Amino acid sequence: MRNKPQLNEVREALQSFTAVPQELGLYSAPPQPIIVRDEADRPQPRLDRDAGRGMSITVGRIARDRVLDYRLVALGHNTIRGAAGGRS
Repeated sequence: MRNKPQLNEVREALQSFTAVPQELGLYSAPPQPIIVRDEADRPQPRLDRDAGRGMSITVGRIARDRVLDYRLVALGHNTIRGAAGGRS
């Protein structure tokens, strides 16, 4: 039987995540690639889509789930993350 992480551990893992683009200091890489919001009504497209110049993913409403252990809502700016992310 595996140990399930606690809610605060899931939140901290998401909040502290960084990868190679942050280590290399790439221009298009946001300093914080995943932004965790604690408000009950976040993320919201109008308020959070441009986080990290549109390159960060905003996560919120992290909660326990009986099927997958945890569930959350994630929001990213599709145009900037996809088609235009490498441009200044």
